[in-house]
Amino acid sequence: MTKAVRVHQVGGPEVLTYEDVDVPAPGAGEVRIRQHAIGLNFIDTYYRTGLYKAPTMPFIAGNEGSGEVIAVGPGVTNFHPGDRVAYYVNLGAYATERNVLADKLVKLPDHISHEQAAVLMLKGLTVFYLLHKTFKVEPGHRVLIHAAAGGIGLLACQWAKAMGAHVIGTVGTEDKAKLALSNGCDHVILYKSENFVERVKQISRNELCDVVYDGVGKDTFPGSLSCLKPRGLFVSFGNASGPVPPFALAELNNHGSLFATRPKLNDYVGTRRELIEGADALFAAVLSGTLHVPINHAYALKDAQKAHRDLEGRVTTGAAILKP
Repeated sequence: MTKAVRVHQVGGPEVLTYEDVDVPAPGAGEVRIRQHAIGLNFIDTYYRTGLYKAPTMPFIAGNEGSGEVIAVGPGVTNFHPGDRVAYYVNLGAYATERNVLADKLVKLPDHISHEQAAVLMLKGLTVFYLLHKTFKVEPGHRVLIHAAAGGIGLLACQWAKAMGAHVIGTVGTEDKAKLALSNGCDHVILYKSENFVERVKQISRNELCDVVYDGVGKDTFPGSLSCLKPRGLFVSFGNASGPVPPFALAELNNHGSLFATRPKLNDYVGTRRELIEGADALFAAVLSGTLHVPINHAYALKDAQKAHRDLEGRVTTGAAILKP
């Protein structure tokens, strides 16, 4: 028996149940992992509330983690007991031990900790594809990053700045503004007391932004469109405040022949080659000092309810992890 946090019915944080579960021996192509750290992400709340539909009920929450290989199933030759590994997969991460398909695992370099890896596999890979694939950031680009003091936001600000971009971030408090400024933001907008659209116009001298990275959703739409220069790209990659409501395509025309996309990580790391490409780039950026992984909160796995309340209540900054 092992411990896990399961959801038996969708709802608030109270539906997260810490309980005993059976984990079978790893099957063909699978690896058994004893977990050391588990990432905490807004997508975890989407599955818990039912915004994203889980394939089964009950289900074990969580989407990224890191640990040590303790057993391998038939046909697995590239991983062995004792290997340090990390992964991103849909669901199953909130557990002390679990099985993962070997094709979804990456080995950790010596100087990448389990805590860092548990953050990098979802949040880090998301930042990789946003900045390198969805819109290839280049020197001189002006980018707007909403929720700049969050787990994805801080990594995105650092990496975009290192790539030569002019980075504008939005945050909710003065403390978060200081954090964003120390992690690559050139300008920070306090969205609770400032009109972020007007501030973007002031900061850019009405030249606006090449791309907006919006993981907030309903609360920042349609303002995000007004921050883009003609033919700019609106990247809606999350729903922290609720999903973006349906809108007419003519809105893109009205704001200057804009482009819009709603990407998801699975479509950017869908093959083994893509996964390794993203992980290698991430680990290299951390090891070179380009990226610092800000882990500002750690919760015991049994306290997953509190972790979700803090995340949804905007109490957390940077990345947060669960410790089995």
